Amino acid sequence: MRGDDPRLLVPQSAFNQAFLPHLQARERVQIYFGGAGSGKSAFLASRVALDALCGRNTLVARKVAHTLKSSCFAEVSKAIRRLGLGGFFKANASDLTVTCPRNGAQILFTGLQDVEKVKSLSPARGALTDIWVEEATEASQKDIKQLEKRLRGPSPHPKRLTLSFNPVSRQHWLYRAYFPGVPEGQAVFRGNGLLVMHSSYRDNRFLTDDDIRALEGEKDPYFREVYTLGRWGQAGGAILTNWRVAPILPGEVREPLRLGLDFGYARDPSAAIKVSFDAGRKRVLVLDEMYARGWHNARLAEKLRDFSEGSPVTCDSAEPRSIAELRRLGILALPARKGPGSLNHGLQWLSQHEIIVAPHCVNLQEELANYRWRQGPGGEMLPTPEGEDHLIDALRYALEGDNRSRAAKGMSRFVP
Repeated sequence: MRGDDPRLLVPQSAFNQAFLPHLQARERVQIYFGGAGSGKSAFLASRVALDALCGRNTLVARKVAHTLKSSCFAEVSKAIRRLGLGGFFKANASDLTVTCPRNGAQILFTGLQDVEKVKSLSPARGALTDIWVEEATEASQKDIKQLEKRLRGPSPHPKRLTLSFNPVSRQHWLYRAYFPGVPEGQAVFRGNGLLVMHSSYRDNRFLTDDDIRALEGEKDPYFREVYTLGRWGQAGGAILTNWRVAPILPGEVREPLRLGLDFGYARDPSAAIKVSFDAGRKRVLVLDEMYARGWHNARLAEKLRDFSEGSPVTCDSAEPRSIAELRRLGILALPARKGPGSLNHGLQWLSQHEIIVAPHCVNLQEELANYRWRQGPGGEMLPTPEGEDHLIDALRYALEGDNRSRAAKGMSRFVP
């Protein structure tokens, strides 16, 4: 395995054998998933370093920027030292860049809280050829789509998007986006520009005996399935499990449509939803979503005009000023009727209905997949939801008129 310097030779013994065939894999999308301690991150960090020696520019990303220095940047730095390549690179820990002075190739690091800022990142020389997203389950589908757009420009190297993660839930958008057609239990899958590799601690010969004992001693069924064996799992405590993603045909839509809005601005998004409700079939059809940060009320009203098509919009009643302003701007904004127990009542009512989500409503899919009951110190489920819930709240508001008159029955069976 050589870089562009013919005197450089890296021994195969520096790698786990399971990963070795993928050092020069050319597939456009590459997925490395599996359990904790499988060696996937160490392998990809080593590949990134060797790629830079060959002139490839890589952007390494994680959802939260402040974790980069202690995770991805540290992993790549360790890989460079482990492979004896310290003399070939200059690392800058303050701006999180690693440069190969011999050819100008760079390894850049970024967080994804504001994926728009990623557009301004560019290597000093040549095009960006590779993007590696570590802990990709933290990222949204929109994040990944924005990143893919950065893989452009002339280069002698094929472009690659690489995702690595522990398979936390079959309901995650990553499973729905990339794994239909990928056989269960197959270590490596290749087809249509996609490479998928599964790994577990058994593939990592560099683990200590203590590491192996800790992984094999995991008693929690979910954590054993996901983090020890590296298999797709379903975490306990999921609140809404009665939903699926499917195209919605015009003949299925019932009028009038219901709309809900959860206010936001900077940290939290403004989130609106449009649904059809079929009471006879106990079915909620999610037709569309609106999800954005940084919109003042005038901009929000402008967008809602087209989104609502003149229908009433039930809004978070905690924002009476915003509701009044939307009304002045021509939106039929109504306050939701909150009260004691309204959150659990709304969730319990939703749990009794089939929820079908249109495929393009990716933000709601992500919220539903990760919305669960908070876990107590002893592992018990507490009656407090956790996870992003902006669109879920909007969904409750939209259907408030349908569920408000119905007493929530069996609440003790729904709330843990």
